Amino acid sequence: MHYPLEVMLTCVRWYAAYPLSLRHVEEMMAERGVFVDHSTVSRWAIRILPVLEKIFRKYKRQVGGSWRMDETYVKVNGKWKYLYRAVDKEGKTIDFLLTAKRDKAAAKRFFDKAIAANGTPEKVTMDKSGANKAAIDGINADMEIPMVVRQIKYLNNIVEQDHRAVKRITKPMLGFKSFQSAKSILAGIELMHMIRKGQLMMEGADDLSFADQFYALAGKIRPV
Repeated sequence: MHYPLEVMLTCVRWYAAYPLSLRHVEEMMAERGVFVDHSTVSRWAIRILPVLEKIFRKYKRQVGGSWRMDETYVKVNGKWKYLYRAVDKEGKTIDFLLTAKRDKAAAKRFFDKAIAANGTPEKVTMDKSGANKAAIDGINADMEIPMVVRQIKYLNNIVEQDHRAVKRITKPMLGFKSFQSAKSILAGIELMHMIRKGQLMMEGADDLSFADQFYALAGKIRPV
C-alpha cells in the first residue's frame, strides 16, 4: 500500500470497468512508467472495491418498483457459483448477491438483501425457477400486501441482457481463486456498471465523466 492512492485507484478502476486481466493492467501501467506486479493489483482490488461499493450505496439513486430478477453463473476455484441479480424495468441495477448454492435459501437471502436496501417492490418478474418462486412466496406470506409475482420469461430479457455486461468483464479473469475474492471483485464490477448507468446520485455527478464519477466516489473514503 506504499503506492500513491491515484495509482491504486487507476488500476482497480481499469480492472473492474474493462475486460482486462491483471497482467494487462500490469503491462498498461508499465507503459506509463509505473511498475507494479499483477498480484499487487489483485490485492488492491480485493481491498478497495468492496469499500467503494459500500460507499456507493449511500449515493445510489432510487430504483423502480417493478423488478426483474435472475441468476447467472460465475466460476470460483474451478466450480460454478451463482450470482443473483435484479434490475428494474428501466434496467437500473437493484442488487446482487453471490451464493454457493442455487436454492430457496439462497434466493431468499438475495430478496431479503435487496428489499432491505431498496424497499419492497410492487412486482417481481422471474423465470420458471421453483426455488425463486418458493422464496418470494415465503416472503409474501408475512406481508399485508403481497408482491405480484410474474413468471414470464420474455419479460425477463432486461436482466438477462444485463448479465452480459458483467460477464464481459469477468471473462478475461478466467475465474476466481476464492469465494471471498470473487465477492470483492464482483462488487467492484457491479459498482462500475451502476455508475455507467447513471445511478450515482452525488452533487455534480451528472456533469462528470464515468471515470471522474468513480474518483469523486473514492474521495469519500475516510482515512484510516
